[in-house]
Amino acid sequence: MQLLHSRGALSLDQPVVMGVLNVTPDSFADGGRFLDPGLALEHGLRLVDEGAQIIDVGGESTRPGAAPVEAEEQLRRVLPVVRALAARTTALISVDTSSPEVIEQVVDAGAGLINDVRALQEPGALAAVVRARSATCLMHMRGQPATMQRQAEYLDVMAEVRSMLRERVAACVAAGVDADRLCIDPGFGFGKQPTHNRELLHRLAELAELGRPILVGLSRKSWLAHLTGRAVGDRLAGSLALAVVAVMHGARIIRAHDVAATLDALKVAHTLSASTT
Repeated sequence: MQLLHSRGALSLDQPVVMGVLNVTPDSFADGGRFLDPGLALEHGLRLVDEGAQIIDVGGESTRPGAAPVEAEEQLRRVLPVVRALAARTTALISVDTSSPEVIEQVVDAGAGLINDVRALQEPGALAAVVRARSATCLMHMRGQPATMQRQAEYLDVMAEVRSMLRERVAACVAAGVDADRLCIDPGFGFGKQPTHNRELLHRLAELAELGRPILVGLSRKSWLAHLTGRAVGDRLAGSLALAVVAVMHGARIIRAHDVAATLDALKVAHTLSASTT
């Protein structure tokens, strides 16, 4: 399996790590640490050295309760970092955005993947991806970050997530996006309660019927506070455990803050999964 993108193709024969690089003042785990473009570049290159094959640059926090950020401000935050990374590494650069203006400019600057929590449903976003020929991750989210936790009610969470993602994949393909440029994310914690997260992880393999690579973001999330009682900075062990379970249930891209440790865990999980098939 591979993911085509605007700079080439990424092999997903083995699980890969997407390193998190937030250039925001308010992201839940690392907000404010990498606002300076030089520090952001340094950290991004460190993540590549640790084994990340994708660097996900975020200029808009989408944590629960977060307010939207205008495209102009997103671009001010992410464009210098994307340009600098593109000049220094061949790793796939991803940008976490829903804005069509941001999509077009960051792809021009060197990004190859758009990681959209709104699954290209914002006006103009799908058309921008078609023009840019970038890869895209389509994520399930109910509502918007500011309000999503108020809408976390499901009769069958996996059935509803799968149905929405199927519809978005079909809409993208109908609009002219090559299916091989799409991956999907069930959106752990995005309009989900701990019981929903647990069921989604347990049934993650059911998303394989959509035929697209599965990306998951579980690193340091508040679900781990519910499971372990640990503060954000003390959730490495829990994050690794969730990453291993996700891979053994079919995930191919793991979005993580702690790249080196996560990559080691994925190698073990992939080897064990392969030995049982």
